[in-house]
Amino acid sequence: MTVQAIKNIVIVGGGSAGWMTASALSTVLKNQYASITLIESDAIGTVSVGEATIPQISLFNDILGIDENEFIRETQATFKLGIEFKDWTRKGHSYMHPFGSHGTDMDAIQFHHYWLKMFKAGKAPDIEEFSLAAVAAKQGRFSRPQNRGNSPLSKIAYAFHFDATLYAKYLRKLAESRGTKRIEGKVADVVLRHESGFIDHLVLENGQQIEGDLFIDCSGFRGLLIEKALKVGYKDWSNWLPCDSAVAMPCLPKNPIHAYTRSTAQDVGWTWRIPLQHRIGNGYVYSSQYLDDSSAVDILMQNMENEPLNDPNKLRWKTGIREKFWHKNCVAVGLSAGFIEPLESTGLHLIQASVAKLLGLFPHTSFDQIDIDTYNNQMQLELERIRDFIILHYKVTEREDSPFWSFCKNMEIPDYLQEKIDLYQANGRIYRQDSELFNETSWLAVMHGQGIRPRGYHPLVDALAEQEVERRLMHIKQVIDNSVNVLPTHAEFIAKHCAAPNPYQD
Repeated sequence: MTVQAIKNIVIVGGGSAGWMTASALSTVLKNQYASITLIESDAIGTVSVGEATIPQISLFNDILGIDENEFIRETQATFKLGIEFKDWTRKGHSYMHPFGSHGTDMDAIQFHHYWLKMFKAGKAPDIEEFSLAAVAAKQGRFSRPQNRGNSPLSKIAYAFHFDATLYAKYLRKLAESRGTKRIEGKVADVVLRHESGFIDHLVLENGQQIEGDLFIDCSGFRGLLIEKALKVGYKDWSNWLPCDSAVAMPCLPKNPIHAYTRSTAQDVGWTWRIPLQHRIGNGYVYSSQYLDDSSAVDILMQNMENEPLNDPNKLRWKTGIREKFWHKNCVAVGLSAGFIEPLESTGLHLIQASVAKLLGLFPHTSFDQIDIDTYNNQMQLELERIRDFIILHYKVTEREDSPFWSFCKNMEIPDYLQEKIDLYQANGRIYRQDSELFNETSWLAVMHGQGIRPRGYHPLVDALAEQEVERRLMHIKQVIDNSVNVLPTHAEFIAKHCAAPNPYQD
């Protein structure tokens, strides 16, 4: 059997989605396997307010062969050990969703089951005390993993906060050095083949025609190819996630540069604080059904630690996904594929996941439908699981102090999420299913942090004497405390390894 290889790949749109896609393809498709052309216009702005990531971003950077210290300096990045959630469970309450693990498993039983028994008996501190990331974040300390054998210092999980615009510029330089061709221009028309409905070529505003075998839509919310031309349709999830708006404004830092993101629940939605080396990213995610834009700007400014550096950047969206992410010879990546609010910093990960799945199912020009269907099923499942994890934050709350929170607390939720909650409420059991993004540590952190208390615990925990369980827990806690005590501060680590020049200083 003879097959015809893809020879021309056309990416529409730059920003994080376009340049992450271009840099990955130009790195993996070696030996001039295919030409890669990216079309973008300087006149079209990018969203670029999502500045927080999750640890999987390091895998992406490693594939590209990026020097981490250089990347951090180029993007004004800081490190991230997790997310602090303030006022989500109830006003005045906070908890940490940390990266990495809690404690260490014992006798083939997950650690949290032992902790849960002792916590219910009043003989163990909160679960956060058994997370190196949570303890280090609260103390303002950070380090990369160290070669320390079985020590928790060997397994530090971290991500980054960075300027998404600078990241796109950094990746553009890398992608162009590896053969990606950039064309400045706007797409005026998408010409389809009559017999198949595939995209044949694009027509730019200057009349230039761009032909391709595979087209990747990174045009953002507009979905120029996947929706405007191919009309695949959209699944609306706003009945579960009613926030449809955001306003973002950076400011200069006044308070310490923490190694974690902060999300603070407001009467409607939530505000974020994302610390970079040179500025603080601030934003407010809210529902236009419950709050007008002007009031949102006022609330955001009241929660900022300094005067804004720019005018408000306002966004509006409809939470949900395309009916198909890959249709014919077009794949949607980034915002063109759908949108879930950035509560758990999943935006850039979903770009990364889209590209990884595309490479795993990379087509010939025959475009076998089974490959396309598999891609669509995998992406839909990944997005649904992330959606359900985000819904958890809104649903499981004690707050009913505003119409917004009353709606969230009492809304119907997807069956999968309800089953997760029910299973944990019974005996503290959590299972990661279908390669979903968020693992047991994440589900535990949020379910416990938002006030769910299981009725029982895993019965096999009783196979170990209670005094021995208590001794082991206290030993693990002491090891974590001792490990954190030897770490430098977050500021010290950056100053030593990857400090960037401050653009606001002469």
